[in-house]
Amino acid sequence: MIDGYLKVAAITPNVRVADVEFNCNEICKCIDEAIGKKVKLMVFPELCITGYTCQDLFFQDRLLESAEEALLKIAKHSQGVDALIFVGLPLSVDAKLYNVAAALCNGEILGIVPKTFLPNYNEFYEARHFYSGKELDTVIHIGGKDARVSRDILFVCKKMPSLRVAAELCEDLWVPNPPSTVHCLAGATVIVNLSASNEIIGKSRYRRNLVSTQSAKLVCAYLYASAGPGESTQDVVYSGHNIIAENGNVLCESGRFSENMIVSEIDLEYLEAERRHMTTYEANSNVKYTHVGFSLNKEQAELTRYIDSKPFVPALTQERDMRCNEILTIQAMGLRKRLEHIDCKTVVIGISGGLDSTLALLVVAKAFDYLKLERNGIIAVTMPGFGTTDRTYENAVRLIKEIGASFREVNISKAVKQHFSDICHDENVHDVTYENSQARERTQILMDIANKENGIIVGTGDLSELALGWATYNGDHMSMYAVNSSVPKTLVRYLVQYYADTTDSQELKATLYDILDTPVSPELLPPDGKEISQKTEDLVGPYELHDFFLYHMLRLVQSPSKIYRLAKLAFCDEYTDDVISRWEKTFYRRFFAQQFKRSCLPDGPKVGSVAVSPRGDLRMPSDACVNTWLEELDNL
Repeated sequence: MIDGYLKVAAITPNVRVADVEFNCNEICKCIDEAIGKKVKLMVFPELCITGYTCQDLFFQDRLLESAEEALLKIAKHSQGVDALIFVGLPLSVDAKLYNVAAALCNGEILGIVPKTFLPNYNEFYEARHFYSGKELDTVIHIGGKDARVSRDILFVCKKMPSLRVAAELCEDLWVPNPPSTVHCLAGATVIVNLSASNEIIGKSRYRRNLVSTQSAKLVCAYLYASAGPGESTQDVVYSGHNIIAENGNVLCESGRFSENMIVSEIDLEYLEAERRHMTTYEANSNVKYTHVGFSLNKEQAELTRYIDSKPFVPALTQERDMRCNEILTIQAMGLRKRLEHIDCKTVVIGISGGLDSTLALLVVAKAFDYLKLERNGIIAVTMPGFGTTDRTYENAVRLIKEIGASFREVNISKAVKQHFSDICHDENVHDVTYENSQARERTQILMDIANKENGIIVGTGDLSELALGWATYNGDHMSMYAVNSSVPKTLVRYLVQYYADTTDSQELKATLYDILDTPVSPELLPPDGKEISQKTEDLVGPYELHDFFLYHMLRLVQSPSKIYRLAKLAFCDEYTDDVISRWEKTFYRRFFAQQFKRSCLPDGPKVGSVAVSPRGDLRMPSDACVNTWLEELDNL
């Protein structure tokens, strides 16, 4: 397990009801196949050694004896196998029959977990054959060795302490208080579920949501392996619906009605970090668990799980449209409340013809509509300067008029040249002073108009710019309310696109589409003819990379080297390894050296997937710490 990833599998083998020898051989074949895929944790279905649908054959001694013999054969087959394996079988303990999951590793039976909740309603009648294992806690002698039989067992990897596995069986998950809840509060990071869930209309979706939700509630990985079509269809049909979920995300899901094996990688480092982050995730010390140790070798897991190159942006169009509508509403409702609370009916906003100010103006218009205020109370100011091109200027003018805001234009060139004279700066030297003087002049104009009109300034800067320090302090960094402060740049584009796609105004639609086609630029340097000469991404790097780094650093709390490896997978077709490394180093330097040394984030709704607090809960690390992270990237 390198970088916290562990390769896992949920497996539905081919079974024949009550043909224990056949089932044993099939399970061993599946183990061999999984080992070929470097799987370290495998889970098979409930009662897979005998078949779930044996009915009254479970009362036959020969079947139970054969099941125990098969368990020992599978355990022997696991000798030398570097994996933890869970298989299901019926087991007689003190003249009572239990439906159990046996944990195997390297030839040993580590422990046995009985099913707690036995369904005895509708098409189920497990209580006819089995006892609940809720109170069972004993040691049995099996295969010449002792093994504990208890619901409350944690299987803990000695070399990987973050790998702590607990088991529950099928119905255990479907009850109001599943055993997995107690397991995770006792420390389990991975739950395996050995299941035989029948298939009826709509159940697969509910099952998927149930597994996903439980993994989210418990901040754990959840491996669900279900019985397949080899079971008897006398009463119901079994589909082999297997699911691997991690903290609410379904990493892998099988098709139905076939024997199958699904394989993915779970991120144990991420799960541990999430739990540390949640102050309400309280351990339960009232339940005494037996900790059973086992050993697995640490290996680099080849990632097969999907790594999203745009983690802030849903891939599916329908989901993305829903997200965009929700975000626009949250932004507008936040501003609406602020305006209502301070009894303000005037907003001042600078419009450049770029994406950020466009999104901010759309949000302001939406907030005014909620308040039933006339949009002429929005004072939209365009402030052309040395770098303004005809395209952005014309788009800004059209946008303001199509929205219905009050239009104002203030050319800053004369004032900035006077400022250069005042501070003895050569206007032909296009350095940071040349650029920032323009940004500060624009902010001064907006501030003074807001004073004059008894309004507030709505800021336009987005989360990505704030994270990189790509804003002028005491310039565009300042506002009274920043509606985009937690919207990353990659998402800004989709929000404007969504608005363009859904507006009824053809004129506004055309303007928004042209803004979307315009390169991202602060336009602080003179243009090259009629073209923008200063392109932001040429200077700070591609925003899609920076947003990827930002998401994985803050939201998933991952290390620089781990983020680099993930970025290589996510952007393998777009960027070389050297390009990714270069811009990741730039990201860390800018994020820590500029953003947090200068200021905290402005006020405004935090609606993105990464909501960085404006109150400063993220502390600035030492220079030595940042240098260590950069050295980590250098040594890759």
